Amino acid sequence: MARLEIPDGWVAQAYRYALDPTPTQERAFCSHAGAARFARNHMLGLVKAVLDQRAAERSYNVAESELTPRLGWSLPALRRVWNKRKNAVAPWWGQNSKEAYNTGLDSLARSLEAWAKSRRGERAGRSVGFPRFHGKRERASVRFTTGVVRVEADRHHVTLPRLGSIRTHESTRKLGSRIEAGTARVLSATLTRDSAGRWYVAFQALVQRAAVRPAHVGVRGPLVGVDVGVKNLLVAATPDGSEFERFHAPKSLASARVRLRALQRKAARQVGPFNTEAKRRQQPSKRWLRTRARISKTYARTANQRRDALHKATTRLAQRHQTITVETLNVSGMRTGGGARKRGLNRALADAALAQVRRMLAYKTAWYGSRLVAADRWYPSSKICSGCGSRKPRLLLAERSYGCEYCGMVLDRDLNAAINLARLGEIHAQGEQSPAGSGPVEGRGAMPETEPATAGDAAGCEASTPPQYLLDQTGSASTQGEAV
Repeated sequence: MARLEIPDGWVAQAYRYALDPTPTQERAFCSHAGAARFARNHMLGLVKAVLDQRAAERSYNVAESELTPRLGWSLPALRRVWNKRKNAVAPWWGQNSKEAYNTGLDSLARSLEAWAKSRRGERAGRSVGFPRFHGKRERASVRFTTGVVRVEADRHHVTLPRLGSIRTHESTRKLGSRIEAGTARVLSATLTRDSAGRWYVAFQALVQRAAVRPAHVGVRGPLVGVDVGVKNLLVAATPDGSEFERFHAPKSLASARVRLRALQRKAARQVGPFNTEAKRRQQPSKRWLRTRARISKTYARTANQRRDALHKATTRLAQRHQTITVETLNVSGMRTGGGARKRGLNRALADAALAQVRRMLAYKTAWYGSRLVAADRWYPSSKICSGCGSRKPRLLLAERSYGCEYCGMVLDRDLNAAINLARLGEIHAQGEQSPAGSGPVEGRGAMPETEPATAGDAAGCEASTPPQYLLDQTGSASTQGEAV
């Protein structure tokens, strides 16, 4: 598949809108999501059957040339096989858009490719298991890349293939005005349903925008370092040691735990979908379904509150500062292991969503003409004294203040780390290189923990794949845009 080249002066961006469908349209949404799930599960079963057959034939010492023909795993290969079988296995396929089936096949192709690369050792991170079958409780999603995909002129309706015109809860003015001005071009639209049952549409678009600061934003501050944490979401400081801004963590999940505990205990007393005594599935009661819907809405609200706080904080930083230095944290590794004794910390780390800060700053600094500097993953910003440059061999999580044994300085732990990151960014801005584990200023006596590495580059490959904008052989686009 060829990669979509983004022209100079343009960026890939997504616009996400909540939908207000009619009952008929909502049933059509569910039908399209079910069609995507059916196509994925059917082809996955066929791929698994072929693999099992070839393994059985090898156990009988059958020659490789005489084995059952291999089934291609690429999206075009899966699509060809599906088109040959769909009339027999899914005679109702014409009721939905062809994009629904393409969505399921594309998901399967990506899963099989990730599994194959993981087995060959070509994929960084944790090993990826063989794709599994999707059930009805999986996240519903359908992607449209062809057909009528547009934003209506009334700014309150969008049009999707086979689904028609759908009303939105909010105005589509931002995207619609750009399309009319010729500064935006829609590539695809993704229809999704969240855990609370609300449907959204995200338009992936190429947008022509200059990397400038908005006129209503004040003059930018100096270079800052940003330390992220659980208690304080963001702490921004300048290289001279002054605190610039501090954003407290919303802790939306912690605030909703009392309500969630009551609802979950209530659901446990009602008739659920599984009979523990007979050890078999059963039809859940209507009251259990209503309670589960309230639990899902509570989780959706906490996610919205967390996302809102992150967007506001990162937008403010990207607009007001020229250079921003952030940490490179292995968040998934921080939440690994520990068992029951570490359950509270793992929950707090998940509630803080630390990895989202760097991801949001990465594209927002490009929007507003700022610069993002990522410190090395092993750079000990919390252990270095911002006063004398000495380094502590160990710093407990319970120690919220940094006390230096050499110069006697006592400072807030997060502020001290932010100052060290700001000084590291200052060195990076001057074109110098700082080894991993070194102090913010050369010659301050810090001991390196690992082999020297260039500041700004992660010390290891992350398991996540950076966003790629792909075009397959049929001309359909595959993007991972950012929802705003």
